[in-house]
Amino acid sequence: MTQNIQREQALLEWINQRTEFSCHSLQMVSGDASFRRYFRFTDQNTSDTKSIGRSIIAVDAPPKFESSLRFSQIAKVYRAADLPVPEVFALNTEQGFYCIEDFGNAQFADALNAETMTELYENALSHIPKIQKSIKIDNQSLPHFDDKLLDREQELFTHWLIEVHLGLSLPDDEKKLIENAYSEIREVFKSQPQLGVHRDYHCRNLMILDDGRVGIIDFQDAVVGPITYDAVSLLRDCYQCWSDEQITPILIDFHRRYFSNYSWQEFKLWFDFTGLQRHIKASGIFARLSHRDGKTAFLNDIPRTLDYIIEIGGQYPQFDKFVSLVKTKIKPHVLRSLS
Repeated sequence: MTQNIQREQALLEWINQRTEFSCHSLQMVSGDASFRRYFRFTDQNTSDTKSIGRSIIAVDAPPKFESSLRFSQIAKVYRAADLPVPEVFALNTEQGFYCIEDFGNAQFADALNAETMTELYENALSHIPKIQKSIKIDNQSLPHFDDKLLDREQELFTHWLIEVHLGLSLPDDEKKLIENAYSEIREVFKSQPQLGVHRDYHCRNLMILDDGRVGIIDFQDAVVGPITYDAVSLLRDCYQCWSDEQITPILIDFHRRYFSNYSWQEFKLWFDFTGLQRHIKASGIFARLSHRDGKTAFLNDIPRTLDYIIEIGGQYPQFDKFVSLVKTKIKPHVLRSLS
């Protein structure tokens, strides 16, 4: 019996023995880029006529890799801020199981197209100011997006993408220009006002609820970080590709509504540099997901992240050498690895 089957059976037993719900069987909804797995079940508890037949999501979050407690804590904080996140009905931190409100199957990513993007993005962006104010759990600050975390995320690019996936050993001068580019990014990244950040605020972590609101999931990695982080995660999504002509008016409106106390030029620079940091990290994560976790489909998302680095980094002279390295060496190797 595989470990996944064992954990699924343990999850089913926990639901029936330790929660208010009665569950006959679990239906896999999805896994994601993490180690979590999601299941849907119909509550069969006949003692509560109001809730019988209600759909519930059960989550398997192996405690070796995931913090179910952190998800529950941040859900409580976000719900107190009137953010549309799932209610946590039951929690077992020792086994890494929890039951949450079912947000349905209408994914933001599936609803997003050229006709709907402005309305959907404006709706999702309107949640960010509330997220930014949600920085404490039980009077303790969320972790900060500090140098240690930035170093780990840079290493994802140099180790998992360049060394492991591409098998490249860069000469010292190319290693140095990557370090120099990241130093430029780090300075701007840390110079921004630091507020609450969802940290993975993109189209696959948002849902369209029955009342039309945009619901938020997968917020367990929230930190205190740059004010542009969630906006760039959404508008410069690693899974979407929109032109500047499509995105810039939405970003300008977001700036005007919520951050007009900062100049547009400064805000745009923050946005672009934060996007570079995120896409550098994401390209490494996609390589790690393939080589460490066997999720090879994510390799197909790497060219999109590199294109962002080339396009946006190319607008700033300090990144000329780094962009050239990505464009002439790293991206061609990536494309060959996918052919």
